[in-house]
Amino acid sequence: MKLNKQDILRALESITVPGEGMNMVESKAVKNVITFGDEVVVDITITNPSLQAKKRVEVDILKTIHEQVYEKAKITVNVKVEAPVKPKANVIKGNPIPGIQNIIAVASGKGGVGKSTVTANLAVTLAKMGFKVGVLDADIYGPSIPIMFDVENERPVAVNIEGKSKMRPVENHDVKVLSIGFFTKPDQAVVWRGPMAAKALNQMIFDAHWGELDFMLIDLPPGTGDIHLSIMQSLPITGAVVVSTPQNVALADAKKGVAMFQQDSINVPVLGIIENMAYFTPAELPDNKYFIFGKEGAKNLSEDLKVPFLGALPLVQSIREAGDVGRPAALQTATPLEEAFEKLTQNVVKEVVRRNDDLPPTEAIKITTMAGCSAVKK
Repeated sequence: MKLNKQDILRALESITVPGEGMNMVESKAVKNVITFGDEVVVDITITNPSLQAKKRVEVDILKTIHEQVYEKAKITVNVKVEAPVKPKANVIKGNPIPGIQNIIAVASGKGGVGKSTVTANLAVTLAKMGFKVGVLDADIYGPSIPIMFDVENERPVAVNIEGKSKMRPVENHDVKVLSIGFFTKPDQAVVWRGPMAAKALNQMIFDAHWGELDFMLIDLPPGTGDIHLSIMQSLPITGAVVVSTPQNVALADAKKGVAMFQQDSINVPVLGIIENMAYFTPAELPDNKYFIFGKEGAKNLSEDLKVPFLGALPLVQSIREAGDVGRPAALQTATPLEEAFEKLTQNVVKEVVRRNDDLPPTEAIKITTMAGCSAVKK
């Protein structure tokens, strides 16, 4: 049988490239298709450097051409990896950490909306996309990042950097992690006043050897309080992401979280809102969606506040199970969850690029005390 190039391209339009969100022809991942007789050579370029992504693309192409064009076709697939375009470096001011380009605060007005879960999955997805990533667990009173990265029994070790002793972050899933959870016992409650918590955070920020990072994600505590001000006083935050569920109680608190970052005296750009637990789809009814906490509440809030809507994530048991065993769900390949987290992460990166192109560098805020009250100044 003589194969036709157009038939091959039509078949390839049914395949989505990992991390692209479009079919491989539309995304221009297919660079060349050559046919001669029953043989075909497909040259393709992807941005995901992982071995799993390359293998998945090759298998999908072989399977699709055999099923849709000719089952006995002799196929050669050449997969080339090109690193994704990295966001423009954010020239940060204040007390920057050398080597870190973008610092993203992940916040929520209310606890229990899945902020830490979103942070962990954003981090591993960024790493899968080829970025260098670190996570600072700033949730002093409820640090859960060590569990989600399966490093709760690890401890940072000391390294000598230019004559100074520094902590080396713990690393797993290609993400560097520091958390107060590394320095407390599992059954030990952290009962600290604000200044003590701020001091501990500053040590994890400035006494650590983070190395070169494209992104540092900061998992903030719920609410709007002392820890948030301490972080923004210590670091110039590139932008903030606010996580909420669709229910009214969570949305009311998420609105306060956005307002905190947008205060004139703080002025941290809000990159957008993420809607977590947007809907529930039972495994036995994959085409059904049940809006347990309300429908598109966070999306509507983003429109009301005129901030970007970054995406919606489903309420899925496997996300919780994956976090509990220290292997974030975004690490799974060829699943709807992987695609959902990839799309969400792509939107975050786009907003970071837009923010760095359109806005001046962020400065760390200055906090002074006047008449017993905390006043925040630029």
